[in-house]
Amino acid sequence: MSPRIEQSSKRLIDRTGLTALAVIFLVGVTLISLLPGVRLDLTGNRLYTLSEGTKKIVGRIPEPVNVYLFFSDKATADIPQLRTYAGRVREMLEDFASRSDGKLKLTVIDPPPFSDEEDRATGFGLRPINLGNNADPIYFGIAATNSVGDHEIIPFLDPAKEPFLEYDLAKLVYTLANPKKPVVGLLASLPMTAGFDPMTQQIRQPWVIADQLRQLFDLRILQSGLDKIDDDVKVLMLVHPKNLPDQTLYAIDQFILRGGRALIFVDPFAEIDRGNPSDPTAGGPLGQASGLDKLFRAWGISVDTGTIVGDDRYALAVGGMGPEPVRHLVIIGVGQDGMSQDDVITSGLNLVNLAFTGHITGRKDAVAKITPLIRSSDQAALIPTEKLAMASDPALLRTDFAPTGERYTLAARIGGKLPSAFPGTGGEGHIAVATEPVNVLLVADVDLLSDRLWVQTQDILGQRLSTAFANNADLVVNALDNLLGSGDLIGIRSRATFQRPFTRVQDLRREAETRFRSAEQRLQKELEATEARLGELQASRKDQGTAILSPQQEGEIERFKTRRLELRKELRQVQRDLDQDIERLGTTLKAINVALVPLIISLVSILLVLFRRRAKPAGVAV
Repeated sequence: MSPRIEQSSKRLIDRTGLTALAVIFLVGVTLISLLPGVRLDLTGNRLYTLSEGTKKIVGRIPEPVNVYLFFSDKATADIPQLRTYAGRVREMLEDFASRSDGKLKLTVIDPPPFSDEEDRATGFGLRPINLGNNADPIYFGIAATNSVGDHEIIPFLDPAKEPFLEYDLAKLVYTLANPKKPVVGLLASLPMTAGFDPMTQQIRQPWVIADQLRQLFDLRILQSGLDKIDDDVKVLMLVHPKNLPDQTLYAIDQFILRGGRALIFVDPFAEIDRGNPSDPTAGGPLGQASGLDKLFRAWGISVDTGTIVGDDRYALAVGGMGPEPVRHLVIIGVGQDGMSQDDVITSGLNLVNLAFTGHITGRKDAVAKITPLIRSSDQAALIPTEKLAMASDPALLRTDFAPTGERYTLAARIGGKLPSAFPGTGGEGHIAVATEPVNVLLVADVDLLSDRLWVQTQDILGQRLSTAFANNADLVVNALDNLLGSGDLIGIRSRATFQRPFTRVQDLRREAETRFRSAEQRLQKELEATEARLGELQASRKDQGTAILSPQQEGEIERFKTRRLELRKELRQVQRDLDQDIERLGTTLKAINVALVPLIISLVSILLVLFRRRAKPAGVAV
């Protein structure tokens, strides 16, 4: 066959294939349109299907909730993106209302300029977007009220946050349907909440996680010198506890033993902890460590402050000393394979980012039962904490790094009938041993709470909007919801994730990097051996005063140059192989998206039509 005929045949096949795919897709769409009420949700996390948690929330609304959707319909006539998203929001709210047994009432309002409707929107706290050029202001937000006068708002519905839509709406309804928020006591040595920063002489913005907790819970700030935890505190959240006095440790001890729930974050090296600038002893690895050693010893568990977990598989790329990003062994992103799928707290999460994390261990005879929630991969090893102070370049941490094959526990559920860490303490009401198994969640990292590891923030119209790229906040709120006995929001929140790690591509890159590093190491070893050999040859020469190289020396140099060239070619081939693997993967994904998805839609539609026809009683025309 001639090249021209072959090319014509390929073009004909391509046209035929595309035509067939188009026909299949159109048939599928047509069949679906003939089936009222039928919707197919083929998104990865089923974002267009209400979760069971949402159905429970809207189905259990005790008192009427009024939801007002403000959308400038006329002003957005030329903005199809907003109009499409507005339709999506309205559709979901209508679904909410249909499942609420009449308790949720939806009102859609188009607020014209200088109207009572606009005054109503601004009265709720909604702010318009002004596009300039004398265009009308655009409102696109939600206000909601309950029967006791509480109100909640979403100032602006950003289309970029569509994966969070169901959670944001469900949280709004849940908050109004349950106006009395449970009390969460926060005892932290870090400035998580808003306040005055003496270092910058400016008002300090709260951490995003603190903002989110205030929306969901009655967040009560506790002081480190307390000697009792009030009975109305339902969950105690400890963040980076350092140098707590015995009276406070005893209060924590007794709170947990009498059935109080606790979420504890400790760290062998909290990078976010910059210490007190007026305290010269606050810096360094020891000054950035935290723990509850006295309580942990009584429970039979330990979080070693002398080591950090490094993980080659979960290492995240960060800026290094050179122009190219470096995969940092102790800044890690744990995916689903590193999180327990048997626990409601972690089963729905996709990615949790941690930094400089420790690991949790227990004695064989320990009373405490340790159930891992988050673990490292099997490509992990322990790195001495003091090495971090000397390793300004992340690449230096790889020196002598050798994975042990062990999976280290980074977060765990602690249970069992724990003993008191103060056995000699008497007095009325003292609890020596818990009468019921305790419920404590322990995380060996504090940095995961900091904004930089999981969220990006921006200021829009005076409002701080947050876009999450990891499930760190979901982990915290899931943990608190679980400890409080409320799990309806957990499944919704875990679906609202912008990024899911492309694990196959990551694995390809990791394998290539391993081969790359191996080649580099071989090159370095040969370089060292050659230099040593040249040194021996130089020392053995009789004429030390001449710069002329012997034939043997020249031969060694040429051999080294030749071998170095071969290794460079090998390194380039490794990179080419990597690119080819990724390209093949991309081609496969394109084929799936172009052909397989429409085919599935069509097949499902055909099956539904056949089923409906068979279900028709005899004598009824189809």
